[in-house]
Amino acid sequence: MKELVLGGLKVRLVGGSDGHGSGDGPVVMLLHGFGAPGDDLVPLSEVIDVPRGTRWLFPEAPLSLNMGFGDSRAWWIIDFARIQADREAGRIRDLSIEIPQGLSLARERMLTFLKELPRQLPINYEKTVIGGFSQGAMLTCDAVLHTDYPFSGLVQLSGNLLAKEVWVPFMPKRKGLSVFQSHGMQDDILPHIGAERLRDALNQSGLAVEWHSFRGGHEIPQAVLRGLSGFVTKRFGV
Repeated sequence: MKELVLGGLKVRLVGGSDGHGSGDGPVVMLLHGFGAPGDDLVPLSEVIDVPRGTRWLFPEAPLSLNMGFGDSRAWWIIDFARIQADREAGRIRDLSIEIPQGLSLARERMLTFLKELPRQLPINYEKTVIGGFSQGAMLTCDAVLHTDYPFSGLVQLSGNLLAKEVWVPFMPKRKGLSVFQSHGMQDDILPHIGAERLRDALNQSGLAVEWHSFRGGHEIPQAVLRGLSGFVTKRFGV
């Protein structure tokens, strides 16, 4: 694994021609979730089957959290006390009507990263699958909707429909984009209904969603990893 600063973000690279992200092969770019360390998703590169020479990029969120354990990071700050209160009260939170205060800044950072990345690393967005887990999934969905880069696929692992009034008007311009989406039916962090709302909005706008619902919580089970292997391989034309 190699660590670099690209486009203003710390990035971990694996795979490629040397195991450290070298070469000009296709790219899988995955963003971690809230409260996770920057290397949280790196192990996925070892368990997802992809074409030989595929490079993996794992950008690290710029915000450091003081959560009392390890290097916890975030793309924007969320109100965990509110999530806990909703959970204890049995309330299902509808994120689709919310626009997080830090979303616009996170978007700006991500769009800058995507703009600068090709100047620093050989990358073809037509051969790039972008996505993430939880907050990382939602940020990549937001970024894809706010750009016209020709990504070959979007991955949404345990994400939700967020900022509906912002996102939905942009969705039709991404008509035809292939999306891999998974969510646990017992997820108590981001509700399953929020993932269904995202799926339905994307489908209604003409995106091609491959939907994986599973019995489980806020996680990435083996069945999802197998499905994601097939999705990525197909996106890269193998």
